[in-house]
Parts: sequence; C-alpha cells; structure tokens
Amino acid sequence: MKTLLLPLLLMLSLAATAQDWQTPRLPWGAPDLQGVWNTATITGLERFVGIDKLVISEEEVRQLEQQDAGLLGEIDDLPEGNLPAGEEVGGYNSFWFERGDRLLRVRGEPRTSIIIEPESGKVPYTISGWTKYWWTLIKTQKRNNPEEQLLGDRCVVGFGSTGGPPMLPVLYNNNYQFVQTPGQVMILVEMNHAVRTIRIESEPLPESIRPWLGDSIGHWEGDTLVVETTQFHPQQSLRTAIKHQFYIGLNSKVTERFTRIGEQEIVYEFTVEDDDIYRRPWRGELTFRPSSGQIYEYACHEGNYGMSGMLAGERVQGVNGIRWIYGLITNTPEEVAHKQLSNSRFNN
Repeated sequence: MKTLLLPLLLMLSLAATAQDWQTPRLPWGAPDLQGVWNTATITGLERFVGIDKLVISEEEVRQLEQQDAGLLGEIDDLPEGNLPAGEEVGGYNSFWFERGDRLLRVRGEPRTSIIIEPESGKVPYTISGWTKYWWTLIKTQKRNNPEEQLLGDRCVVGFGSTGGPPMLPVLYNNNYQFVQTPGQVMILVEMNHAVRTIRIESEPLPESIRPWLGDSIGHWEGDTLVVETTQFHPQQSLRTAIKHQFYIGLNSKVTERFTRIGEQEIVYEFTVEDDDIYRRPWRGELTFRPSSGQIYEYACHEGNYGMSGMLAGERVQGVNGIRWIYGLITNTPEEVAHKQLSNSRFNN
C-alpha cells in the first residue's frame, strides 16, 4: 500500500506546486522574462534520420542519449602521429563543445526534432526554395576572399541561426540574456555577442533597412510575448551550422512566442512563412532553461588574426578553378554532414 501511495503523493505535491506558481511581473505589469537562459540540447532542428516519431518513450530517450555520448567521445579518438596534410583533420575536440547531453523536452515531452509541423519534421521547401538553398550553399564553399567567408568566421553574427530568428542551439555558446524595458526586449546572444532588440508596439523600419537579425516588433498577448520579424539581411539567408542548415528568404516572416510557464522554463514557439520558399508554414518548439552565471564576452578571433590562415588554406586548394569543384564533390562540407554530429548519427 505504501508503495502505491508514495508516487500518488508526489504527483499531488508537484501539481500543487505548479498551481501555486504565478508568472512574475515587472513594475509596469509585463511578465518577467529577464535572466540568462540556455537552449543546449542534442536534438536538432529537423527529425533524426531513421526516427519517425516526434515524441518517444523514456526508454528510447535513454538509449539515444547513451548512444550520442558514445559518438561524441569518438571525436577525440584520433590516430597516433601527424595528421594527413591536405585532408579534413577535424575541428574542436569534445572538451570545447557545450551542446548539451539531453534530448529536448517541451512541457515534459521528449522530442526528436525542434520542428513539430509538418509531421515529417523537415523544412518543407518548394522547388524554388530547395534550389536557392543548395545554390547558396555551394557558393559559400568558395571562400577565397574575406568577403566570401561565413559571417561566423568573420565574427559578424553567430553560426547558423543561433541569433535567429528563429533562435536555434548550436555546438556551444547557447546562452541568451533577456533584459526588458517598457518599450523594448533586448536579447543578448552569447555566440558572437549579437544583440536582438525587439521593439514593443512599434512601427516597422523603412524597407531599405535590413538589420543582421531582421526587424523585430513585439506585443503581449496575455502572458505571451509575440514577436514578428521581417526584412532579413541578404547575407543571412543561408543559416548553416553542423546542427542545422536551412534557407530564409528576404521576404520571409518569422513569428515567435515566448511564454514563461514556470520558474525553470520558457516555452519558445516559432512559425516561418514564405510562399516562395516553403510549401507551407513550418513550426517549431524549444525550451529555454535557466543558466547559472553571466555571459562573458565572445571575443571571436580578435583583430581577425585567424583570417590570414583561413585565406591561405583556401588559396592552397586552388578554390577558383576546377580543383574547387572537384573538392566540393569529393569532400562533403562539414555544414552538411559530420561523422559524429550530423542529423543521421542515430541511423543504424
């Protein structure tokens, strides 16, 4: 009898605690989202290859998390001796990663993708959108000049869509600091120290102005902060990182919803729309959880001292001619596939 009563009492206690919790508010009445939050998770934007379900059992969660930990450890398993010159030699060892070690949970549900619609868990491109995605990706592999380097390598904004919108986790630096005033919500993005400024109940910027992270205007619907972002910068169309790759059009619209549902959780929902790029709007959900400590400066490579080395490597490969095209075909870009970190790593 005691064995049955203990879980019941625990459930009742948790339910009572949830009912007692109330959304904290700032002096002017807005819900308080302030603080440093983290989105690190092993779950990627799109559904894991070989897995059909969005929500899985706790046993399946345990197996995936253990398998992922083993795959991550293989990154440090390098052969003895000198690494082969002219071939891919890898990047960071696992010590520098801070991508989390748990599957994403939203309202307690374990998720196998951030995308929840469509059911496939994939970005639903049109033929036009798919063509733009691949053509832009191919062009980014030619990096013979400073202006051709990825924005992350140039220390302009973070890799992929870490700054958003939508704001998505990457391999490290997944912290965000929220600061609010009556007329603005500021989000400091740890990766490359970018700042999103969301203007509350404001007018759009002139159409000719396209900020690096788009033009974000917010309003409150009850306790939910709703943000609509348009006017994306043309150099931010392709969002490439090892954990996600997708294309955003110049005329796309991203609608985000931030709802604090407890002391330890902000539910983040987003919808991406563009009839030219996607067959239908696609939606995703993510969880922000408290992060201890403050966000320190992201110095990138100060003074761009790394740029000369990157350019030298590109030019040695002869990236302006046939060798570049051959190398692209025979050596898949790390942004598309990575032995241990790609979206297909659980596909046995």
